[in-house]
Amino acid sequence: MNYSHEERSSWSPQQARNAFRNGLCRPTSGISYGYAQANLIIVPAAQAFDVLLFAQRNPKSCPLLGVLEAGQIEGPLLAGGDIRLDLPRYTVYEYGVKIAEPTEIVDYWRDDLVTFIIGCSFTFEAALLADGIRLPHIEQGVNVPMYKTSRRCNTAGTMSGPLVVSMRPIPSHQVADAVRITSRYPAVHGAPVHVGNPHQLGIEDLSQPDFGDPVTIENGHVPVFWACGVTPQAAVMETRPELAIGHAPGHMLIIDVPDNKYLIP
Repeated sequence: MNYSHEERSSWSPQQARNAFRNGLCRPTSGISYGYAQANLIIVPAAQAFDVLLFAQRNPKSCPLLGVLEAGQIEGPLLAGGDIRLDLPRYTVYEYGVKIAEPTEIVDYWRDDLVTFIIGCSFTFEAALLADGIRLPHIEQGVNVPMYKTSRRCNTAGTMSGPLVVSMRPIPSHQVADAVRITSRYPAVHGAPVHVGNPHQLGIEDLSQPDFGDPVTIENGHVPVFWACGVTPQAAVMETRPELAIGHAPGHMLIIDVPDNKYLIP
């Protein structure tokens, strides 16, 4: 399925989700411009309160957009959808170990699974592009790079782990604009958590992301780091619940909400 960038960017969320159901598997950055994207973490009801508390105590990395109750597969954010089918790729963990990266999770589904839908920084990328700020991962056709940091999240019950960040190189003269624009989207991570030296976050080598793909950083560009919704998956790897399912990093849920709904004037 060789859809052009222009085709993918103009899809409605329903069209995008249908394409994923029909076999399209690729990172969702640049798809369905004008609509919000979301991270996913799904856990058994026995762990759901800890995940909810973890999100409340770490709102920068885990801005909660919605929750599907135990066994529920669709809701207002994906009307007529199916959370088991509507992402291009998922990750499945058993006791903190990734066991699969399937394109659907019907075979793993249980009636006690609770789904948390968390804001994603892909949502504000259209606003950055509209302001003339280039995004190398889109230009280079790769997934955004993501890194575990040395910063610890606030613990909640059984859930603990490091902050994960996404990185976008920004031309130095546009960094202030990028901060200003993204700060108006607090529901999808908001302003960066760090600008500049990755070593201050405990990141040793930008060419070796923990998730996603490396990007070429051109001269005159500064690495800018945003809190990332893969953070709950890092906590799952550390705290080892019986079962957890997330989005594959960069392969998001595209929801039926215009991104400007999350824009603060």
